Amino acid sequence: MNDTDTSELDFSDNADFEAAGRGFVAALIPGVVKNAAGKVVWDNDAYGFLEGPAPKTADPSLWRQSQLAQKQGLYKVTDRIYQIRGLDLSNMTIVEGDTGIIVIDPLISAETAAAALKLYRDHVGDKEVTGLIYTHPHVDHYGGCRGVLPDGAGDVPVLAPEGFMEHAVTENVFAGTAMTRRSIYMYGAHLDKGPAGQIGCGLGQSISTGTIGLLEPTVYISATGQRETVDGVVVEFQMTPGTEAAAEMNFLFPDLRAVCMAENATHTMHNIVTLRGAQVRDAKQWAAYLTESIGLYDGRADVAFASHHWPTWGNDNIVGLLEAQRDLYAYLHDQTLRMINAGMTGREIAEEFRLPPALAEVWANRGYYGSVSHNVKGIYQRYMGWFDANPAHLWEHPPVAEAERYVKALGGMTQAVSAARAFIRDGDLRFAATLLNHCVFADPKQEKPKRLLAQVYEKLAHATENAVWRNFYLTGAMELREGVRQPETTSDSTDVRAALSVSQLIDAMSVRIDWYLPGQGKYWHLRLRHGVLTHTVGAAPAPAAGLTLTMNKVQLLRLLAGKGLGGIRTSGDVRLLTTLFSVIVTP
Repeated sequence: MNDTDTSELDFSDNADFEAAGRGFVAALIPGVVKNAAGKVVWDNDAYGFLEGPAPKTADPSLWRQSQLAQKQGLYKVTDRIYQIRGLDLSNMTIVEGDTGIIVIDPLISAETAAAALKLYRDHVGDKEVTGLIYTHPHVDHYGGCRGVLPDGAGDVPVLAPEGFMEHAVTENVFAGTAMTRRSIYMYGAHLDKGPAGQIGCGLGQSISTGTIGLLEPTVYISATGQRETVDGVVVEFQMTPGTEAAAEMNFLFPDLRAVCMAENATHTMHNIVTLRGAQVRDAKQWAAYLTESIGLYDGRADVAFASHHWPTWGNDNIVGLLEAQRDLYAYLHDQTLRMINAGMTGREIAEEFRLPPALAEVWANRGYYGSVSHNVKGIYQRYMGWFDANPAHLWEHPPVAEAERYVKALGGMTQAVSAARAFIRDGDLRFAATLLNHCVFADPKQEKPKRLLAQVYEKLAHATENAVWRNFYLTGAMELREGVRQPETTSDSTDVRAALSVSQLIDAMSVRIDWYLPGQGKYWHLRLRHGVLTHTVGAAPAPAAGLTLTMNKVQLLRLLAGKGLGGIRTSGDVRLLTTLFSVIVTP
């Protein structure tokens, strides 16, 4: 089974391989990064098996993409611009200024970022970091900041799009636990790497598992056309909110004739709705900003680079890439809306939707990371919500209760599994997975349906062009056989929590049912009533408060971490705090 047709692709086209190898300076040897305790947090050498033609256990188009994304090392992009690729899911880009270097997107982890910076310094020059730019607030674009600025930003300017901090902390805290769990599936973090296992993520190879940090920006970019000079380098910005991230920006180095497209134009179809969970992105707006990018950069750049994959050289090639990606997102949006208005549901649209050959045959438009199937469902969701207007779907049973009824209707577990086997023999793996999923939910202790469902997931995985679908299927198969493993890292790091404002801290806690505090010259009045924690901010204590806590933000963070009331002044009934903490739920 495959959700896309790869028969029309020209596998003799080596242009991407030539571009991915262009400007190579040196590789990190071995391509392994460890933390201070000696634990491996990144291993690109594990992908050494990606040689030769695709095996039967991998879609050939995805295999090709993984071969490209696996290339690792320091590359010269153009005069004064270098990239380090293959040391994390994302790229780190270095721009040489008058006195030091400007780092763009410092990877996920401090350890991988430090290794990338050292690779540059070992082979180009031992220069200090004089600027840091975040293209957008996803963790693979800021998490390694302390690997390049271990002592903090100090006087080094840190540039980011307006709204960066709000979106960085809310995405990683409010639903951070659930997203982390789903990210394990999406990136195949617990899978063995190999021809039958994890072979990449489409956007890059994997995610590093080191130390995540967050340094607050010192300069916010708020308008298209805004110019800033960092260490003598002029940077001209284009704001693109609501595209790949809620806050994102492209930017041109006019004197260097190079443009950074952030994550708005890469060498894959991206996600309109990501499988790890996120707010649905605006495909129409995404296309509109790429149209604006073409107008801004046509004739002004000799190379375009992004936060993932390899650069594109030559004005015509740059415009061609931007046009192809623009038309991709516009076509997804417009045709999904046409089919919605023809009365089709999201699932029906996903089944019928086909890209025209002029778009489908562009390698950069292939569904390695996003897919036509789940992207059009995301567009449906953005406009129509979860409900497809079928009354039968208004009040369905939850998964376990529904599964128990399906198995009963099929005549019991033995008959249900037998029916699933028949669908497997007929080649209908999709419905076999549906039946076996009901069997597993109806009785998770039954080993036979679990083993059979794992086999079905593997077959589906080995046939799909989409890397994250493959990782989802294979991780599901692994957990059916071995049980659930806990995540090794969390996006809700100490730096991220420290970056929350007091109101954001309270909001984050209210999701879990939390508490009250005054501080920093203000009073945050918290009320827990009817199972809801609400708060207001005032300049004076609340007369009706049963407990007043006076503290600074560091003490607040320590209290939230369960380290007690040390140094915090209390007035009132301290037992109220115990009552409040008693209803905290650990995700």
